[in-house]
Amino acid sequence: MFIIVLVAIAALYVWYKKTHYNDSPWVAKRIKGRNADQQAVIRYFCNDPACLSKKPISDSEYEALIQKHLQSADFKKKALDKIGLDEDQVKEIEPVHFEGYVFDKKSLAKQGDDGQYRSSTYQVSWIFFSDTQVYIYQNSFCLDEDGRKEKTEEYFYKDITNFSTSSETNEVAQYDKKEDKTVLVNVDENRFAVTVPGDKFYCSLEQSDYTERAIQGMKAKLREKKNA
Repeated sequence: MFIIVLVAIAALYVWYKKTHYNDSPWVAKRIKGRNADQQAVIRYFCNDPACLSKKPISDSEYEALIQKHLQSADFKKKALDKIGLDEDQVKEIEPVHFEGYVFDKKSLAKQGDDGQYRSSTYQVSWIFFSDTQVYIYQNSFCLDEDGRKEKTEEYFYKDITNFSTSSETNEVAQYDKKEDKTVLVNVDENRFAVTVPGDKFYCSLEQSDYTERAIQGMKAKLREKKNA
């Protein structure tokens, strides 16, 4: 009888652990007041998937949450509305669209099972081209809270000195389970830049055949305008 009771207690304990998250005090404080998706994101970045407790979402499930957010808004239309232009006014070349994770000290970061770092902040940029100017719209949104930041910029072709890409190392916050707090780690980030005298406008991007072709097309158009 005693053994049966012990087995029942052990089974109940395992069931409880597997159906509840092993949130640390830091995580419990951070998820307070957040919606279900935001809580899932915080746990993705901070909870241990190997422990006996309920597992956080996977890398692919986190990426699905990003896609859900991207599909919830027409960012291209939002960009045109924010810039105040109709699409037929910016048809010099096809609009260019970049997106990627933002790695900074305000965002949570994690290295996934595939070795790729992901961030709790994601950025979408749209670039449009008229006969005389380049227009940029950028929306950076947080998956772990309600924060977002919109930016717009416009440049005359004659003022742009270069379109370029770079890989830079930035400090980003990563949760340390032993310390129950975030610590800064170095993460490489790919970025596109529009360079003008004394300034650069950066866009996060994930490099692909599309981004390579788009940047080459932008450079060709800039050379054309410079030589006109």
